[in-house]
Parts: sequence; C-alpha cells; structure tokens
Amino acid sequence: MRMIRVIGLTLFIALLLSGCTEFSSKPDRSPTANDSQGNDSADGNTNQDNPPDSNNEASNETSNPDAPPDEITDAVWMAAGDVMMHMPQLPGAYDSKTKKYNFNPFFEQVQPILKQADWSLVNLETPIGGKALGYSGFPRFNAPSELADALKYAGFTVVTNANNHALDRGAKGVELTLEKLQKLGFAVKGTARSQSEADAITIVERKGIRMGLLAYTYGTNGIPLPANKPYTVSLIDESAIIRDIKRLRAAGVDFITVSLHFGTEYQTVPNNTQTALARKLIAAGADIIAGSHPHVVQPYETVEAVREDGTIRRGLIIYSMGNFISNQRGDTKDYGVIFKVHIQKNVSKGITTIGDVEPIPTWVKRTKQSGVNHYVIIPVEQTLLHHNQEGLTNADYEALKTNLDILAKRFASMSQQPYTLKDSIQ
Repeated sequence: MRMIRVIGLTLFIALLLSGCTEFSSKPDRSPTANDSQGNDSADGNTNQDNPPDSNNEASNETSNPDAPPDEITDAVWMAAGDVMMHMPQLPGAYDSKTKKYNFNPFFEQVQPILKQADWSLVNLETPIGGKALGYSGFPRFNAPSELADALKYAGFTVVTNANNHALDRGAKGVELTLEKLQKLGFAVKGTARSQSEADAITIVERKGIRMGLLAYTYGTNGIPLPANKPYTVSLIDESAIIRDIKRLRAAGVDFITVSLHFGTEYQTVPNNTQTALARKLIAAGADIIAGSHPHVVQPYETVEAVREDGTIRRGLIIYSMGNFISNQRGDTKDYGVIFKVHIQKNVSKGITTIGDVEPIPTWVKRTKQSGVNHYVIIPVEQTLLHHNQEGLTNADYEALKTNLDILAKRFASMSQQPYTLKDSIQ
C-alpha cells in the first residue's frame, strides 16, 4: 500500500528562493472512460442493487513466490473548490458580436493540470439558469449557462451543487442547472428534480475503478425547500449520509467521495462540527471528504480506520478548498487549491487505497482592461518558478510567495501525522 505523501510547500519556497527546483505541469494521463449517473448504465456508470463478486477485504492466503504478481491499476482523483459568479465577472466575458459569454479564459492555465485527472470534481456555487431567470450576484446568484461549457473546457467531469446557493433561483433554477450540466455529460450530485433522481446512486467508473459519489449542504441560506419537493437539495443529516454510504458499499464501489458544504465562512481552521462529522463519515466507510463553503483554504488530514479484518484503511479529509474562481479578494479569499490524489486498486485482491496527496495552490489573477475586469486562475508554484505572468509586478510575486507560505503552514497543520479513529462503524 502506497503511503500518503505530504507535499512540503514550505520546503518548496526555500528551494524556490535558492533557484534549485523545477516544476512541470505535464499531464500524467487523461480521462479514459465516460461519466454516467442514476440508471444510465451504458457508459459504465451504474445503478446496481447487487454488488460485484470481488471482495474488498485483504486476502488472508499465504503468499506464493511462484504466483503471478498482483494486477494493479493506478488512477488520479482531483478536486477544486467553489466556482462563484459575482456580477463584476460578467462584462469581461461577454462577446457583443455573438451575444454570448465565454468563460474559458478563467481556466486556460489550470486546464493542463485538470486534464491529468481520471475524476475531476468541482463545486458549482451558483445556479446557471441563464438570462431567462435574470443574472445576479450576491446574495442570490444566477449565472449564464455558458459557465458550464467553461467547466467542461477546463477538464472537469463531475459537478456537485449541494450548497447554500442551490435554491437562489428556486426549483426552476435547479431544473435548468441540472438540464445544462447533464446535457454536457457531467456526473452531477447534490440536487434533484424528482424523488427517484434524488435517491439514485451515482457511480463514476474510470479504468475499472468505481467511485461512489455523494453531496450535501448544511443549508440554503434560509430559503425553504419547496413544500412539495423536499428532495430538491440534499441536506446534511449524519444518519442519512451513513445510510447512503452503506448503499454505495452494497453496490460494489471501490471508493467513496462525499462532498460536504460545511464550516464557517472565512475561518482558516475547521470547527469542531466539521471535524466530528467528517471523521464519523470516514469511519462509516467514506474514503474522501471534499469540503467547501468557507471561501478560504483550510487544512487537510489523513485518517486511519480499521477494516473488519484488522487491516488499516486510509481516508482523506479536505476541510475546505477555498475559492476556485470568484471576485472575492484579500485575506487569502482569492486563493484556492486543486487536490491531486493518487488512487490505486489491487485488482487481484479487490482492495482500493488512497495514495499520494498533493495540494496545488491557485490564485485568481484579476486585471482591468477597457474598464472591465478580466480573470484567470493561475497555479501559484508554476507562476513563481517561471515569472511569466503578464502584468504582474515584483510586489505581486512577493505577495504570491508570502501567501504560498501561509497556505503551506495551513496544509501542514493537520497533515503531518494521520488521525487514528478509535472506532470504525463500517
């Protein structure tokens, strides 16, 4: 089993200053399978009542030196934080000739990174109901539907949208958002147009590795769920989440990602409610918790749970990935992180493990041209290595170094040693 590798961002900065390190964003691999959701089993993504025959527990057989080596499959999981659309982000993306929006430039510098992933997840924190529902920013968002096209361009394959802004344009906003995302082929979790859609299990398969997906939010900013549609947004309910985890395990998934929209806005450390819930869900059988909502990057930690056979299963909790794209500035609100996680499946033994974990910090570069703002997400380490960003001053580069050091310390604060669960309820 591959041990978790914590990336030493602080060491990176020291090496950077001495001029003795290199950075490469060359993709390791690109996605090789299709997404599907619910009952759409044709693409390899299924709703199954019966699990496959393979056993996910470790084999107790005595090793045979003459036996063939185990068959191993490696894959890459990536995730990024909140995708928001404040009103200042719109004018610079509008093409008056086509009368359409083009948000692709937001993502062009991180696309090579995201294209390495087999699964690439993002939290869409705005309805994309389009012009018919009226464009608006904070406090009740609605963005152009072209934002989904840009997420596709960026390389994302999975979108979660259980968050406090999911109901900003009511059930109609949810309906139009899902319609657009699913038309583009995204696997989507967190909102639903029917009870059956809400109840459907979501499995995204890549390279023969089946990821189960769940998504929930703490609330919807006081907007009540529609009286006749209580299934519209998935709300955090510990018991219900644990039941959903068990359903996915029974369906034969290899690992489970749970997207949680939780925590306290602008707080750089997780609160007790976050840590307690996330660790309980790992104990219950989840493998990765992908957190969002605080709008700043929070620490991550690895967690050790004990399987029924006594072997150790490692889980990963990412408490908050910050803002991937937004108009928010200052106090690291304009920073986010792409998490790159190696997933390894021992096909011979039916065991899937969490491997190396790499946080890739990002920054939203905002410039003004002809009186309107333009935005692009830049990978911080690569930018510091090459000093090739047009329009950045020496002061900007110094600020990037300072904030990279701040993020490195946040990452290290909970990831140096794994947290060991006392009880496992899976």
